[in-house]
Amino acid sequence: MSVQSAFVSGPIPGSFVFPQSLTEAYKPASIDGFVGLEKQKRILSNLAANPKPCALLFDGAPGSGKTSMAFVFAGAINAEVHHIGSQEATIENVKSVVHFCHYVPQAGKQWHVIVIDEADKMTAAVQLYLLSKLDGSEPVPGSIFVLTCNGTDALQDRFLSRLLKLPKFNSYGAGNDIRTLLARIWTERANGLPMPDMSEVPTGNVREALQWLEVELLAA
Repeated sequence: MSVQSAFVSGPIPGSFVFPQSLTEAYKPASIDGFVGLEKQKRILSNLAANPKPCALLFDGAPGSGKTSMAFVFAGAINAEVHHIGSQEATIENVKSVVHFCHYVPQAGKQWHVIVIDEADKMTAAVQLYLLSKLDGSEPVPGSIFVLTCNGTDALQDRFLSRLLKLPKFNSYGAGNDIRTLLARIWTERANGLPMPDMSEVPTGNVREALQWLEVELLAA
């Protein structure tokens, strides 16, 4: 999640109800804009500087920034994004996206990025179909796969062996950065009201922390 706001609006007069949730309003605008995830940011920044066809695995708990990071990375390499949502990775949907990616990306785009959310829900048949697409024997031209998951137990070893596994996504060690972000948002949006006790902030992930702050704003 983001330290920098991609969209910052002032409060509606007389109200702390905003046109976007805080999780939407404070989505990251760049790879460097994520709280924590230092090694992941270095890896993806380096790959964005010199992109190459590959398959990346983002493993971590819900709310740890996996899908947001996938979209920001795609933006950093000027890619056309093909998003297969949670539990939508049927063999038909995956084949359709792979077929489409054999064509040139839309005008002005240089790459395809195929984002598959909750890839650990994929069936064995889908994993089997993707093996040749990920190992180079039947490559998908100009394409980078980004697979997110909440754990890898359901993924076959031969499938995992074809993925570049980034360090696990979590907020370990980012508690102070999360509190700093929330304090800044409160200052921007609370019209000078006393700040809540930031020691109460849940720092398991940034999404949860932003939702906590949104409740505090509504209760102010």
